[in-house]
Amino acid sequence: MTTREIPEMSQADIEQWRDRKRYLWLMGLIAPTALFVVMPLVWAFNQWGWHGAAQVPLWIGPILLYILLPALDLKFGPDGQNPPDEVMERLENDKYYRYCTYIYIPFQYASVIFGAYLFTASDLSWLGFDGGLAWPAKIGLALSVGMLGGVGINTAHEMGHKKDSLERWLAKITLAQTLYGHFYIEHNRGHHVRVATPEDPASARFGETFWEFLPRSVFGSLKSSWELEANRLERAGKSKWHWSNDVLNAWAMSVVLYGALIAVFGWALIPYIVISAVFGFTLLETVNYLEHYGLMRQKLDSGRYERCAPSHSWNSDHIVTNLFLYHLQRHSDHHANPTRRYQTLRSMEGAPNLPSGYASMISLTYFPPLWRKVMDHRVLAHYGGDMSRVNIHPRVRDRVLAKYGAEAGQA
Repeated sequence: MTTREIPEMSQADIEQWRDRKRYLWLMGLIAPTALFVVMPLVWAFNQWGWHGAAQVPLWIGPILLYILLPALDLKFGPDGQNPPDEVMERLENDKYYRYCTYIYIPFQYASVIFGAYLFTASDLSWLGFDGGLAWPAKIGLALSVGMLGGVGINTAHEMGHKKDSLERWLAKITLAQTLYGHFYIEHNRGHHVRVATPEDPASARFGETFWEFLPRSVFGSLKSSWELEANRLERAGKSKWHWSNDVLNAWAMSVVLYGALIAVFGWALIPYIVISAVFGFTLLETVNYLEHYGLMRQKLDSGRYERCAPSHSWNSDHIVTNLFLYHLQRHSDHHANPTRRYQTLRSMEGAPNLPSGYASMISLTYFPPLWRKVMDHRVLAHYGGDMSRVNIHPRVRDRVLAKYGAEAGQA
């Protein structure tokens, strides 16, 4: 279970090697700038008298997520390139890549504020609307801002794993939009410890639908993050209500953000906040669901779980979504090397692979029969038909073992 074989490089090759995706990483800025980019189109449609069509660009978030990214993944396919060992240190220390994530934040909050203005404005004649936005346009707008918040959680995920205090604070700031500041604690100190075990609320079980998983992960992660911080502060001799509680100070950022926006734009902003925040963190949980579905680390004789390996994460090397999500789909390498920066993550041998990119798979999670048709046989094949090694949902355990145990025996 190693990275793909990479031929040795000569010194000349090392010096000449260039990351072919270097400037493509700026695709990560598509999400936080999309709302501004579509404004000329909204104006043009209204000028042409296509007032119904003028509302469609405000749905740019769902259009990107559910249509454009899956289509581009299908067209361009897998990446197929890993950085060679000899360039890893140089690539890791190149600050250009971290600036690509830092710059996400000002565009993110510019879009949140601009979206709040559009949602509550009563006169948008400059865009060609007669008055303010109709509710179909408002819903599309809130979902689009929620999409950039969901991608923002992934940006925070990249920064929150780093040792630099600046990046950790930037991670919390990025999470404030989706009211999910506790993710900073739970993901690093909870999920990475318990991943691919029944004890992890963010690891989906075989036979568990996304709609069952969503509340389990949301409330389980919330509970876990609070307990982790309370225990840390207790060991330090401090109250769990101390200002250094990273759950509380992260949530405080959300209170300040939305308190200020409501003060400026009024209580009419509440639906915008709720729709965008819920859609944003639901996107995170959708990705959580597909990243470890059915996979399980086995218990050793000592009672502890085996070390996390490439076989415990679902991966995809489809290049477009990887550019959009900072190599999140190279998830096995991330769990093996949590502090490794996104540009150096590798596609690993021994890791099970999804049939397409995360963007394509997200839609499937909403339809349990379709999801199970695509994924259940892949879990079965990954474990060679041995269902005793699968993380099975307790509700369906007997039925699953009866069905798949018989099928494996016939095979």
